[in-house]
Amino acid sequence: MDRPSRLAIGPNSNDAEIVAAVDAWIEVAVPEPWRVASLKGRQAIRAVRSRAAYRAWYPAFAASGLVVASWPVNYGGLNLEPHQARLAEQRLAPFNLGRLNPLGLHNMAPALFAHGTEDQRLRFLPPMVANTERWCQMFSEPGAGSDLAALAMRAQCDGDEWVLSGQKVWSTWAHESEFAICLARTDPAVPKRKGITYFLVDLRSPGVEVRELRHLGGSVDFNEVWLDEVRVPDFQRVGAEGDGWRVAASTLAGERQMVAGSGSGGVDRIGGSGISRLIDKAKECTVDPITRDRLARLYAEERIRAWTNQRVRATVSAGGTPGAAASVGKVHQGALNQQIQLLACDMLGPAAQAFDAAHSYHDALPYEVSGMLRSRANTIEGGTTEVNKNVIGEKVLGLPREPDPYHGASWEDTPR
Repeated sequence: MDRPSRLAIGPNSNDAEIVAAVDAWIEVAVPEPWRVASLKGRQAIRAVRSRAAYRAWYPAFAASGLVVASWPVNYGGLNLEPHQARLAEQRLAPFNLGRLNPLGLHNMAPALFAHGTEDQRLRFLPPMVANTERWCQMFSEPGAGSDLAALAMRAQCDGDEWVLSGQKVWSTWAHESEFAICLARTDPAVPKRKGITYFLVDLRSPGVEVRELRHLGGSVDFNEVWLDEVRVPDFQRVGAEGDGWRVAASTLAGERQMVAGSGSGGVDRIGGSGISRLIDKAKECTVDPITRDRLARLYAEERIRAWTNQRVRATVSAGGTPGAAASVGKVHQGALNQQIQLLACDMLGPAAQAFDAAHSYHDALPYEVSGMLRSRANTIEGGTTEVNKNVIGEKVLGLPREPDPYHGASWEDTPR
């Protein structure tokens, strides 16, 4: 069967036309077993839809324009108004159509919209939406994690190219990506935040080496990446030379929004059991009063998280940026998810303490245990809880900045 083409709706369509078009697309494009399973919830969908099958089907979703319905048509969207895009998303919600390429859609795209050129947006956004060019983020370094502005990767101009050399670490999904957004130092003689430039790096370029980092749960999300005199065309510089810190603010806000759960996809691989799943398991057996109390408390916390994320999404849909408000959701979500995963293991009981030795460690881990181990990174990734609390204090509450005796000193004169 031919894949359905882009939906024939736009900002001039009324609500009824949008609902009818989306429903008709679902009927034609979404496989029947997925539609049937959607009546029973997300777990039923996952039971009939493998990740490989979803990847193979995803081009039909991208071609429809519904992946980024509020984006302009030339970039892969439908140019819908924010309330129209929300209406379309409500029709899609029961089918759990998560967006692939989340680090492109949430981290890189905001920087291109805010600081990129039209040629850059036309070149990079459509294949990002289609998931034919996957993206990762190369910001953190061994000596520049929480203090990201201390980064040491160098970029030197050579004609109409830049030559990048250095090391990045904790680059999520770099081993599965074709491109990376990368911060590099172009001027060490100015204060550390002023000498940074924002680049788009083709990871297939000569001189790029990606090494996988296996985490506690046994699987691979993170990587360390070496760049040895990697040449990057000036066309792939976003924003002005030395203005990378300001450009990166768009990316970091989008990252916090995604990791907090307020993005439209991407967090399914870093979560574990949700509170609703634990409540369903509790209904199947007898739980003690203390466990019931923990379930009720965490359910209330989860609702608070959802409402906070709805406010962030509404701000973004109205044309604003998530900004410091996304840090509130990020701080809350990290600690909350860790508590939920610990409760999942407590409810699992002795089965959480052992696994079948006949299988590999990762394959044999119960789902609840895998989620608990993975959740330990939630308060680190996407900006540590400590850093995000500083952002909240300074940008939301208006508190004084953290004291910095080297404020205003050049990067090369600042101890590291």
